[in-house]
Amino acid sequence: MTRIIFLLIPFMTCVAAWGQNTPLSGKVTGANDQPIPGVTVYVLNTNVGASTDADGAFALGSLPAGTYKIQVSAIGYATQERTITVGEGSTEPLAIALQESATELDAVVVTADKKEENLQKVPFTVNAISSRQVEQYRLWNSKDITAIVPNLYSANPGDGRNVTSIRGITSTSYDPAVATYIDGVNQFGLDTYIAQLFDVERIEVLSGPQSTLYGRNAMGGVINIITKKPTNVTSGFGEINIGNYGQQRYAVGFRTPLVKNKLYLGATGIYDRMNGFYKNDFYQNDFDKKHSLTGNYYLRYNASRAWAVTLNVKHNANRNNGTFPLASSKDEAFSNPFRVNQNAVTQLVDNIFNSSLVASYAGRGLNFTSQTSYQSNYRYYKDPIDGDFSPIDGVSIINNYGSKWNNVKVWTQEFKFSSPATASNFKWTAGTYMFHQKSPVKQATRFGEDAGLMGVPDTNFSTINTSTGTGSGIAFYGQGTYTFLDKLDVTLGIRYDYEHKKQSVKGEYQHDPDPNPMFVTQPDTSATANFHAVSPKASVAYHASEFNTLYATYSRGYRAGGLTQLGADPSQPPLYSYKPEYSDNVEVGTKNVFFDNRLQLNVSLFYIHVTDAQVPTLVLPEAITITKNAGTLTSKGVDLHLATMPVKGLQIEYNLGISQAKYTNLKVASNGAEVDLTGNKQIFTPAYTSMAAVQYSVAAGDVKLLVRGEWMALGKQYFDLGNTVSQSSYSLLNARAGASYRSFDLMFWGRNLGDQKYIAYAYDFGATHLGDPRNYGVTLRKTF
Repeated sequence: MTRIIFLLIPFMTCVAAWGQNTPLSGKVTGANDQPIPGVTVYVLNTNVGASTDADGAFALGSLPAGTYKIQVSAIGYATQERTITVGEGSTEPLAIALQESATELDAVVVTADKKEENLQKVPFTVNAISSRQVEQYRLWNSKDITAIVPNLYSANPGDGRNVTSIRGITSTSYDPAVATYIDGVNQFGLDTYIAQLFDVERIEVLSGPQSTLYGRNAMGGVINIITKKPTNVTSGFGEINIGNYGQQRYAVGFRTPLVKNKLYLGATGIYDRMNGFYKNDFYQNDFDKKHSLTGNYYLRYNASRAWAVTLNVKHNANRNNGTFPLASSKDEAFSNPFRVNQNAVTQLVDNIFNSSLVASYAGRGLNFTSQTSYQSNYRYYKDPIDGDFSPIDGVSIINNYGSKWNNVKVWTQEFKFSSPATASNFKWTAGTYMFHQKSPVKQATRFGEDAGLMGVPDTNFSTINTSTGTGSGIAFYGQGTYTFLDKLDVTLGIRYDYEHKKQSVKGEYQHDPDPNPMFVTQPDTSATANFHAVSPKASVAYHASEFNTLYATYSRGYRAGGLTQLGADPSQPPLYSYKPEYSDNVEVGTKNVFFDNRLQLNVSLFYIHVTDAQVPTLVLPEAITITKNAGTLTSKGVDLHLATMPVKGLQIEYNLGISQAKYTNLKVASNGAEVDLTGNKQIFTPAYTSMAAVQYSVAAGDVKLLVRGEWMALGKQYFDLGNTVSQSSYSLLNARAGASYRSFDLMFWGRNLGDQKYIAYAYDFGATHLGDPRNYGVTLRKTF
């Protein structure tokens, strides 16, 4: 008990220091000096915030003397970021004037370096998508941000597990190369993240390795999804979406203070369903019919002006009656688009649960955060699913063995310390991160009477693969930035990761010459592997002015190593250990704001070198994907982001990414021989991504009319290491138009209006999934 008291003394001292402060208040106005109620005023990197009353007035309470940055935001107005100085004694009330969102761009605050700061000051490429842009682009799934972020491509084969590539660094195994965080929680793997987007405050995409602060599997970049949080103003929304192909999406959200300045509650729910884009010729019905229920619940308690505790719970229950709408080949996909012919149809049951508990302290001496999270995903097929994607009784996959199996669980814990909000010349972040993962997998591949057609000599037998995997790790990291002469920022950082993996494998052959089934069982085999990684980072940024920044950055990333099965044959070694994959990234760029925040232009050049590249190989007929270190890769290119509001109501955005990613050394095994694929292009990496969006809005009294067009273009890309399955360059046209009346929005939207046929995802053995056809609908939204 005495030790605990001594540990608490420094924090109690810092809390007490909050009492020796200066009161800060102000007023927010709009056009013609009219007060604006409901404006959120927040002091960055603290737990201090307030909302304006009917007179536009706010009171932040007392703050220690020092220099702070505040964010001022309101619906219908451009977000501002301002620097304020709080002196000893008294401070003059702040006078803040906001401009309409139709006249200037937002000042965007991001948490890219695990602290809140202006996007334009961060010394590497960060693209931010605001809540307003999420609505404008009609983003429902994280894969929809393809091309909105330069050099980003994301897709899935129909099962909802997105494979994402940034700058040619792509997820080629169950350890992603691009990390996804939702409300600060690492989604960890392809099985446990929620791809549904709803009630989003903003999406931050960090391009290039981010392993120093974010750790494992952030070697391509990081996608940060931040949902809206409750404030002292009660707010919410209701939304109805109806579209062709039976698309329906209903969403509702509510945020309110239960006790003003103390206790807050937020809840959002979404139910969506659709008949599917595909038809199944075998049964003459819709194939990929699905529905899901997603929720996000948020409870925050401000214990004091320094301490806050937040509980967040998310879940996603997905049911899909046609998980893999795949044609057997590229030719078949284009000759019979959006049609499959499968005899083994089942329902995918996918239950994802995410929760986190965060305790944060913001004081005069330091900031501290503890984040504990738990994630799970129970995913299985109710009945055997077609493994040959055809009408024959050839191969089917079985994994419904009860909740003991195919139920991934992850626990994580992070302790983070950082400099306080008043830090000036030296800002720092340090901490430790720990995790434990359990992955019990059981899957059978059954071969029927027609299996001989698939090249399998025996019929009526099954192979059963059982794998129990665990992984644990710990990391220590630190990063500091020193500012010279208020213009030059020098940043150094380093991280050390240790990871231990263990896997037990059991394989069986089950023959079915009724009535005497026979089993051939492989003895249980276990293996362990340990991995270490050091991830340094260095950058320099020169702020020529408040609106212009030049920077150069070096960073190193890594993707975790692991253990993989080689197959189900008892005569073969069951496990293989592969090493971590490493990337070195060099980036130079410039970020600029011109004409009173009416024009923003950011450009960066990058070069990435990857060693020990992890290469996936699908083993048939067991349908097992194995991973091996097989070569080196280089990627180089350019990112460009431009946004402007040349006249009131006209908004133009353009994002361009050009990348050349190819293997400088790649030798893989194929049919018992080694094949040299050196010089081949990286998979899931378009040669370029381009997104142009133009929107014009005009107000007539309480009515606001809007029209918007988007043109997305993607360059040629490949889907297999041999570069035999490819998609040539193509473009898509999206549109949105409608009207707003006070708190109601009625919008009509259309996507892929030209009905372009293109490959969105394909496997190396040829199975092909087309991108969504022309679809359209209407959205009715009410906010309060």
